[in-house]
Amino acid sequence: MASNDARRRTARALIDRCGQTYAAQAGIRLRNTPGPLYRTVVLAHLLSAPIKADVAVAAARALFEDGMRDPRRMAEATWQQRVDALGKGHYRRYDERTATQLGDGANLLLDRYGGDVRRMRGEDLERRLRELPGIGPTGVNIFLREVQAVWPEYAPFIDGKARAGAERVGLPRSPEALGRLVDGEDVPRLTAGLVRVSLDRKLAEDVREHASA
Repeated sequence: MASNDARRRTARALIDRCGQTYAAQAGIRLRNTPGPLYRTVVLAHLLSAPIKADVAVAAARALFEDGMRDPRRMAEATWQQRVDALGKGHYRRYDERTATQLGDGANLLLDRYGGDVRRMRGEDLERRLRELPGIGPTGVNIFLREVQAVWPEYAPFIDGKARAGAERVGLPRSPEALGRLVDGEDVPRLTAGLVRVSLDRKLAEDVREHASA
């Protein structure tokens, strides 16, 4: 069994080598304010499809660059504008269905929560998120992995994908044990690194080599 020092080195290597959160990659400066939280919901929606993460991130960036940065603007955009933005990010297999879901979800957020994702916060958060078209259990997990940076009551949020990454690089699977390996503000980046190595065996090997150097 690896020593605690070895585990900490591996955790630091994960953060250094592949600890960029998906929100940061999508250009979202995550804060506890309506705009960034909504954009994180959109990102979680896109990432939850069976499509490469880089494609989902590129599609999110394209939507935001085309002005669809909040529920009002997403709802006001035409279906074709949403399809076109998704196409810019090469999110083509699911573009038409996703464009419809994004519009319907934006309208639901406006109608029920005044367009403010913070009003979903609380013990019913997962249920409320799943009311949004296109957000299932995977989307909820992705959102919680990211939002734990600003909603600390959900930290450490380590889902099955992150636990698989932990096993791949020789770290414990327990959220509590993983959370103790880094400072609190680094937990979201650690989680992102764990997810990334779960998807990329070569990256996992690179992390292990970096940790043992």
